[in-house]
Amino acid sequence: MTFPATHTVSNQAPDLVPYSAAHDRALIEGLHREGAGWADDEVHELGALAGGARAQEWGRLANEYPPVLRTHDRYGNRIDEVEFHPHWHDLMTVAVEHGLHGAPWRDPRPGAHVARAAKFYVWGQADAGHMCPISMTYAAIPALRHNPALAAEYEPLLAAPHYDFGLRTPASKRGLIAGMSMTEKQGGSDVRANTTTATPNTDGTYTIVGHKWFTSAPMSDVFLTLANTDAGPTCFLLPRVLPDGSRNRIRIQRLKDKLGNKSNASSEIEYEGAVGWIVGPEGRGVSTIIDMVNMTRLDCVIGSATGMRMATLRAVHHARHRKAFGALLVDQPLMRNVLADLVVESEASTTMMMRLAGATDRATGDPQESALRRIALAVTKYWVCKRAPAHAAEALECLGGNGYAEESGMPRLYREAPLMSIWEGSGNVAALDALRAMVKQPDTVDAFFSEVRLAEGADSRLDQAVARVGKELADLENIEYRARRIVESMALVLQGAQLVRHGSHAVADAFCASRLDDDWGIALGTLPTGVDTEAILSRI
Repeated sequence: MTFPATHTVSNQAPDLVPYSAAHDRALIEGLHREGAGWADDEVHELGALAGGARAQEWGRLANEYPPVLRTHDRYGNRIDEVEFHPHWHDLMTVAVEHGLHGAPWRDPRPGAHVARAAKFYVWGQADAGHMCPISMTYAAIPALRHNPALAAEYEPLLAAPHYDFGLRTPASKRGLIAGMSMTEKQGGSDVRANTTTATPNTDGTYTIVGHKWFTSAPMSDVFLTLANTDAGPTCFLLPRVLPDGSRNRIRIQRLKDKLGNKSNASSEIEYEGAVGWIVGPEGRGVSTIIDMVNMTRLDCVIGSATGMRMATLRAVHHARHRKAFGALLVDQPLMRNVLADLVVESEASTTMMMRLAGATDRATGDPQESALRRIALAVTKYWVCKRAPAHAAEALECLGGNGYAEESGMPRLYREAPLMSIWEGSGNVAALDALRAMVKQPDTVDAFFSEVRLAEGADSRLDQAVARVGKELADLENIEYRARRIVESMALVLQGAQLVRHGSHAVADAFCASRLDDDWGIALGTLPTGVDTEAILSRI
């Protein structure tokens, strides 16, 4: 007896992979506009690798088989090692060889931070987790420079294009990875509540005792950490292996079981009389390590923009190949609204990300750019990172039940999305930091308005939104209570100004018609009629 076929696969979208993560107009236009056109070839090379089958499989397996802590060897000796899937090391090797961890410090040509941001964005589409130690290494150098002697010793290795995994003395390695260790269980973002202590020794080192509640990438070669001296919170550098070859007394207590970011190890560690070297003045540890935080906050914005881009690509790709009710999803009006809105959100984030990277390049010699970066980074970190989870959820829903299945890759994106809003200060911390910048550095407010007014007259909706922000900032009553609303409004006009000046006309129009209108719908997919969804979707 012959039975009819019951398992014919039809109406399923083909695999998006391989694709090029650098085929992204907002990214490449920003790369050239912000002064790093010289990196175009490398960004495209890395983008093709990131979207290829090999790197995508590396990322999948590194998350499927997360790191494991080995506290002791078979004989009972304490070893405090983290074991990773081999492809984690492949991902790290590519990131380091392409300078995502330190190229701007090794080769500080104009546009260096912009080029690095673009490469971070495309390579992050292979895996988000390993970008954490890459980001911390990049950010460690500005803080380390508060001790010129230590910087002279460690900076060349931290910026070297060599990934050299293994527990050895730093001086014997071809390249180093850095971590940061600040948070304690009783304090969280309130690092002044930390209880870890540092006691000076006669040889100029300090003995560090205490417990750290969150330390990501505990396999790093060196850590910047905060500990209290008699003068208050102070920054220290702690290597895992001391110059004499002995292990520093840094004990990994356990790895965190996290919602996402599975490929990356995050841990609790104990300093049991660990040896550290002071970085910066005693009692000024928070201001010293803030140089590191300001760099990693930029990477939080980049990470969120990366996730939005990936989610948008997958949603639009699915809709272009999947039929329902007799027509492709992408041709159905309500789905076009949702997809176009995903594109608008993604491009607004990418365009602003590149502007911040450009300000990072120019901040050293340009007070205006420095002031703008100070306020715009806090504002954008709050808003872009806050938008990522909603964006991921909406993109996942575009795939229906397929999007809820792990093999689609969408759940991994969804779990990853909230993290950028938590790292380096969650929403309230970022919003209050923006207010703090405005109070302590009034020139940041002038820089903000100077930036958004470069688009003055190009779109009346933007002009009206800028005026509303001015009124909000003039009203000091209950300003801390209103901080989120104020910072959201500032972020939206910053994004709107960038899109009006530099983005696609269709994307800018849709952004201003939705985000800058009081009638903006709460959910994505609430664009008003009249926007050019065809032109918007053609950018994907």
